[in-house]
Amino acid sequence: MDILRRSNVNVVGDPRGRTVMLAHGFGCDQNMWRLTVPALVPDHRVVLFDYVGSGRSDPAAFDESRYSSLQGYADDVTEVCAALDLTDVVFVGHSVSAMVGVLAAQQAPERIGALVLVVPSPCYLEDGDYHGGFTAGDIDELLASLESNYLGWSAAMAPAIMGTPDRPELGEELTNSFCATDPVMARIFARTTFLSDSREDLATVRVPTLILESTEDIIAPRQVGAYVHAAVAGSTLVTLDATGHCPHLSAPDATNAAIVAFLAGLK
Repeated sequence: MDILRRSNVNVVGDPRGRTVMLAHGFGCDQNMWRLTVPALVPDHRVVLFDYVGSGRSDPAAFDESRYSSLQGYADDVTEVCAALDLTDVVFVGHSVSAMVGVLAAQQAPERIGALVLVVPSPCYLEDGDYHGGFTAGDIDELLASLESNYLGWSAAMAPAIMGTPDRPELGEELTNSFCATDPVMARIFARTTFLSDSREDLATVRVPTLILESTEDIIAPRQVGAYVHAAVAGSTLVTLDATGHCPHLSAPDATNAAIVAFLAGLK
């Protein structure tokens, strides 16, 4: 029970259905899935949680050494699965959580039976023929700005990340979510996110995988979606009619339809 309280775990939906675990991205919490949950609960058991340092997780459980690598977050996922005695879970990971899911599936294949990678990026850095979207200077500048003035960084970056200038309320929601995160914990999660390189881990994926990308996304451009699709054998890539890095909020109908169709096709 300590693990479930630590990660603010909530379970909803049909207990007879296959389990779907929804994992949020940097600066967010499980509430970001509120428009997706209703599409899943009629036929699936849905597990929601907050990473330590986010949402309503237990801040006393935060450990800088653990959460300075994506493996620490993957450990959280597999520990929640073990605490609930879950197997064959469909893990839906947004943004950095997509790579957390890849690591969790590698670590505990009996727990993770399929992956849905929502706007994933295995590496944010431009590297030769790989186009991650950011130069080393870009990332250094981003992290320096975040560390010197987290609230100001959040107010400037969140609307750009959301990518919906015609709906400023969504950018404001993401700003508020960023600002509600403890700045010290957020800085560590940000460095872990933007400095990680999980490209080699993609070849380890052995489960059915759906990749969802937006038509325009400053964090995970379409070149990255194509790269992940090519690297994950047998994966399916769907380009949503959506802009920005949070299609589950900006285009929930299209996002939900793609996830539900993928779930229906699983054995």
